[in-house]
Amino acid sequence: MSIPTEQWQKITRGCAEIISEEELKKKLQKAKPLRIKLGVDPTAADLHFGHLVVLRKLKTFQDIGHQIEFIIGDFTARIGDPSGRSETRPTLKPQEIWEHAKTYQDQVFLILDRTKTQVRFNSTWLNALGLPGMLELSRRTTVAQMLERADFKERFAAKSDISLLEFYYPLLQGYDSVAIQSDLELGGTDQKFNLLMGREIQRDYQQEPQVVMTLPLLEGLDGVKKMSKSYGNYIAFNDSPKEKFGKVMSIPDTLMTKYAELLTDLDTATLKTLHPRQGKELLAKTLVALFHGEDAARAAAEEFSKIFSKKEVPDAVTEVLLARESHRLTDLLFAAGLAPSKKEAQRLLSQGAVEVDGKRVGEKDTLDLQASVLVQVGKRRFLRISPK
Repeated sequence: MSIPTEQWQKITRGCAEIISEEELKKKLQKAKPLRIKLGVDPTAADLHFGHLVVLRKLKTFQDIGHQIEFIIGDFTARIGDPSGRSETRPTLKPQEIWEHAKTYQDQVFLILDRTKTQVRFNSTWLNALGLPGMLELSRRTTVAQMLERADFKERFAAKSDISLLEFYYPLLQGYDSVAIQSDLELGGTDQKFNLLMGREIQRDYQQEPQVVMTLPLLEGLDGVKKMSKSYGNYIAFNDSPKEKFGKVMSIPDTLMTKYAELLTDLDTATLKTLHPRQGKELLAKTLVALFHGEDAARAAAEEFSKIFSKKEVPDAVTEVLLARESHRLTDLLFAAGLAPSKKEAQRLLSQGAVEVDGKRVGEKDTLDLQASVLVQVGKRRFLRISPK
């Protein structure tokens, strides 16, 4: 049975590497659904568009008829994935892990079909391993093999600490593939070592090794670093339609094609023929519609045009009440929630990113709050501040 060309193009669109294509074709030609694995450790509360890259690929396989195995790493989250780390991750409390796991389940089904997705927790089989099972698993690799991993090698050369627990992480993630008899595992390019470990451990347990498919890491709004909450350069699943639209419009023009290829089904060749602003508007509407529907996408586009093209204030502006007195602007921005810290407020003011009633203000300015004022930070954030 041959694989339809259009289906293969959808499967391979945006992939960084497939190990191997021939193995994947053979698996796809079998007359049975494949088990497609994605493991995610619940180390933070929100999913963002960096996660959307791999979730959309899962949806492609799901639409073809394959079984999605979404594994929440509640056990492995206790260790923390060492991929791309220059130091040991802090340990999460069990309550934090469970709270994050719940939000993941709520958000992942904005993309995947809940009725066709198997959600599993890897504590189910990893707790059952016990000490004998862990010792048996430890025999499957060597310290030398672990030190071939780039981030471990760099930390070892720099005499930085590497805990024994971190060595266990790839083994445990690999054992997940054994537990569910994975046919294919997806992950970012930074996960390649872990995914290949799954192939090796499956062989040791006399299973047919899974195919590994890696996908590019998505740069964030700054266009430089990978999208991450810790860098503040992310677009969250839980952002409002207006926030999603505005953030997509703010990405560098050079990233437009990559976002379209990895996050949508848009024809990237056609996108390149458009003016960058038109291209980003199409991209932004497509992504907002994915989460919120066509009506919300149109409304977000109209609101964006109203604010940025016509220089108008949005219809709905949140109001905050503060003391009727003189405020240093760094204190005011922090108190009103327009900056996460006074240091960040100072940076915004020094960069000329703050306006009060349409006038740009600086870090040395103060505001005698006797009447309501409209504060704008950057291009998208408005807040009305009134005296109590």
